[in-house]
Amino acid sequence: MAAEPATTLPAEALPAATRRRARVLAYGALGLPLAFAALPIYVHVPRLYADQLGLPLAAVGAVLLLTRIIDAASDPLIGRACDRFRRRAVIVLALPLLAASLPALLAPPPDAGLGWLATMLVLVSLGYSLASIAYHAWGAELGQDAHERTVAVASREACALVGVMLAAALPTVLDRDAAVALGRLGMLFLPLLAAAALLTLLFGPAERAGHHSPAAGIAARPATLADPVLVRLLAVVAANAIAAAVPSATVLFFVADVLGADRQAGLFLLLYFAAAAAGLPLWVALARRLGKLRAWALAMAGAVLVFAWAAALGPGDAAAFAAVCVLSGLAFGADLALPAALLGDLLARDGRSGAGACFGWWNFVAKASLALAAGIALPLLGWLGYSPGAQDEAARDALRAVYALLPVALKCVALALLWRWRGWLDPCPAPEPRSPEET
Repeated sequence: MAAEPATTLPAEALPAATRRRARVLAYGALGLPLAFAALPIYVHVPRLYADQLGLPLAAVGAVLLLTRIIDAASDPLIGRACDRFRRRAVIVLALPLLAASLPALLAPPPDAGLGWLATMLVLVSLGYSLASIAYHAWGAELGQDAHERTVAVASREACALVGVMLAAALPTVLDRDAAVALGRLGMLFLPLLAAAALLTLLFGPAERAGHHSPAAGIAARPATLADPVLVRLLAVVAANAIAAAVPSATVLFFVADVLGADRQAGLFLLLYFAAAAAGLPLWVALARRLGKLRAWALAMAGAVLVFAWAAALGPGDAAAFAAVCVLSGLAFGADLALPAALLGDLLARDGRSGAGACFGWWNFVAKASLALAAGIALPLLGWLGYSPGAQDEAARDALRAVYALLPVALKCVALALLWRWRGWLDPCPAPEPRSPEET
């Protein structure tokens, strides 16, 4: 009989580790349908209502701006409310609202106007906010150290990227008519949401005890508003989020009218999000070696170079734009994993309860940034003389400037702020290299 290895683990250790990994994966599952729902709202809805239904582009942009401001303003209140209840209970309340309203937004009746768009956006946003704030607050309370929090966030974002890739690729598969395809996409959302929600809610990690009390939510509010470190982090997130949201709102116009590659739009989106998913392990590893802040700054600098290149593209440059999608997608992976993990580090550093309140303000800043991006980019395109389908060079130059150069300027602002405040914003710098025995 062969001798038993000296390094055999205790009998219960391996199953416990396996169960822990499985619970983390189950937690991440809900990220898939939430991201699946978010992509068409920010990418397809502007074109659906402006192009397919014939509503004025500036009016659609104004409705998007107004509803997103309302949505963003409600998030701090939702965040405080989330701290009064169990995370799972809030998610269970939110998901039916999201399931009812998203298909209606993506399959509007033929006579739908701005009122329908505004109403459905408000309902979708409310359901999404309730679910995502509770879900992200739950994730911020997982893990025993900074690296484990990064892994938990990366797991959630990996599932989210799968959802985004499905939402990006399916419209071109479901039907050649964009409006019909989006209607079918809304119906496919329902079984995806049901399956992922059951997996997360039934098998996800246990919640941290004690957060769901009125005292916790009230106590978190002044600490959140008064914390200069959190305010600085939110300022960086805002500038960076606007920089990322401007291309999201204008990419379909850019692909159709600058590149002349409308039928390849789904492929470009798929490449972008697949690269972001593939890059997540890279950014987790770099964050552990360099620190989260330095890794995030490196990603921002890379995105600036890539979007500067995109501004030089024109008709027939589909292959070059595919490379832009891959490289900018890699940088976007850092935006997904590292800022939220930094916020988790700040919460852990201060021993603060009220993660829901913090993520309420986090969502407020993120959504206000998205609202500003849509409210600035679409009217700016109209003011510069662009309209969907325009083929003259002046209109293409306007679209290039808004799609690529405006994000470059905003990314530079975010990078400058991040680097200026680096001493404030990195509570968990890169650890010292581990010894061979530790590795």
